[in-house]
Amino acid sequence: MIIDTHCHYTTEPAAFHTFRDKQLAGLADPARRPPTTQPDISDEALIASVQPQLKLQRERGSDLTIFSPRAAGMAHHVGTEATSHQWAAVSNDIIHRLCTLLPDNFVGVGQLPQYPGVSPKNCLAELERTVDQLGFVGVNLNPDPSGGYWTDPPLIDRYWYPIYEKLCELDVPAMVHVTSCCNPAFHHTGAHYINADTTAFMQLIQGDLFKDFPTLKLVIPHGGGAVPYHWGRYRGLCLSMKKVQLLDHLMNNVFFDTCVYHLPGIELLTKVIPIGNILFASEMLGAVPGIDPETGFSFDDTKRYIDQVAGLGDAERYQIFEGNARRVYPRLDALLSARGHPARAA
Repeated sequence: MIIDTHCHYTTEPAAFHTFRDKQLAGLADPARRPPTTQPDISDEALIASVQPQLKLQRERGSDLTIFSPRAAGMAHHVGTEATSHQWAAVSNDIIHRLCTLLPDNFVGVGQLPQYPGVSPKNCLAELERTVDQLGFVGVNLNPDPSGGYWTDPPLIDRYWYPIYEKLCELDVPAMVHVTSCCNPAFHHTGAHYINADTTAFMQLIQGDLFKDFPTLKLVIPHGGGAVPYHWGRYRGLCLSMKKVQLLDHLMNNVFFDTCVYHLPGIELLTKVIPIGNILFASEMLGAVPGIDPETGFSFDDTKRYIDQVAGLGDAERYQIFEGNARRVYPRLDALLSARGHPARAA
């Protein structure tokens, strides 16, 4: 089974965006608020909206997509704390509906109602709801709810501990994923995302988070940002700061995905990062659309790159495509096993 661990709902129906527009307009004029608490979207419209994803699943050979709300659409810096709560609930409910309608294609990951300067404790109820009631297998955690100004404490600060405690209690991982950027210095997908991935990893080096939370699992997307390319830098910094090897300090708990959009990048990732820490992902129909003129294939057709990496055996490819995802997402493993798809024996 090939499990794509990182895709966002980027083809939402127009009614979904209209609801959001009215929600934000209502901040200035209550008369412009949406008349209902949920956008009026039929099941048929939802299924029609994800036909592009289903088509690419078939064409590219993936079996199951871990699906979450549009990352840029989380926009935790927009509106108010109450706005964020409503928007997270609406977004998660839409993902849940899709996963219920198309259970063989999608499994859910949730959006949290974060807001700059507000304690992560405000997210716990929605986190519990997405896992216990909606059946989600993970959550996206934004390390910078300010949208590019980094006004909240670093991820190693006790400020974030309520979220980590709940993640461990529920046995679900968090993907560390920022949203759109309101700082004009940073393009949101080309700079802010990669900056955040790299920043999060460095923050983790600086602390001892996993001594307090030995079972916590964090996924850093987009191939880990700049980390694999500068692995020597981070190994050296870890040794000088923590007096321990980087692998021992972080890599029992931190995982990278394969949202890297050329073969040399994937080759570097698989050469530098332990295979057990790499999860297959494409973020298809996301950050990098279009055809690569050098290959004639879509940039985000990442399975093709992994298939081309010389030196990967069947066991390593199984880990990347399926085994690691089932280990990092225990609720996904349980779901698949209950459906008659047990993990391969070690």
